[in-house]
Amino acid sequence: LISNYFDNRRIDEIKSIQDGISMNILSSETQFDLLKETPCEDVSNSSLSQQLSTLGAQVSYLESTRGYDDTQVIQLKQEYSLLEIKDYILMQNMTQKCGGKSVFVLYFYSNKGDCPDCVNAGAVLTALSEDYPPVRVYSFDYNSGVSAVDTLEGIYNVKAKFPALVIHNKPTYGLKSLNDIEGLMPELAKMASSTMATSTRK
Repeated sequence: LISNYFDNRRIDEIKSIQDGISMNILSSETQFDLLKETPCEDVSNSSLSQQLSTLGAQVSYLESTRGYDDTQVIQLKQEYSLLEIKDYILMQNMTQKCGGKSVFVLYFYSNKGDCPDCVNAGAVLTALSEDYPPVRVYSFDYNSGVSAVDTLEGIYNVKAKFPALVIHNKPTYGLKSLNDIEGLMPELAKMASSTMATSTRK
């Protein structure tokens, strides 16, 4: 009973965060529409990114405690996937318009017991995001049942081989080390050099 009480409280907390993210995304989309005909301005998204990261961690926790087949967990994951896709499209538009340095990685995994390397792949991608803040990683359950996720899989021709990454619009399969991913994304070296130069000047 105590466990269920705290799990239900966590679900309420997640829903509250999710509602906040939806509002932030809507606000950012409105700002982008307003800026279409004006000189580019910096639209901060750090708060939005932090909220998405928090939500993802909490959904993962619920998956591990309540099970992947729990109805509420499935619904939250589906809603979270839609928010991720919405943010992905929004950030791509802003990057193109404003000449930002954001780069994108789409990660597809499976919870059906056919991806023994997915946990390790997730850890590598977490390290990637920490080492290179401009890298935005979006994670999707390949079998989520969300039509928008299915559309993403079709656009990038992602097959049911896990873990799967889409880097520069091309799918790649199997567990990749951080060095492997850095090799697939040469722009990361420039980011690292820029960070070192900034640190040196300070």
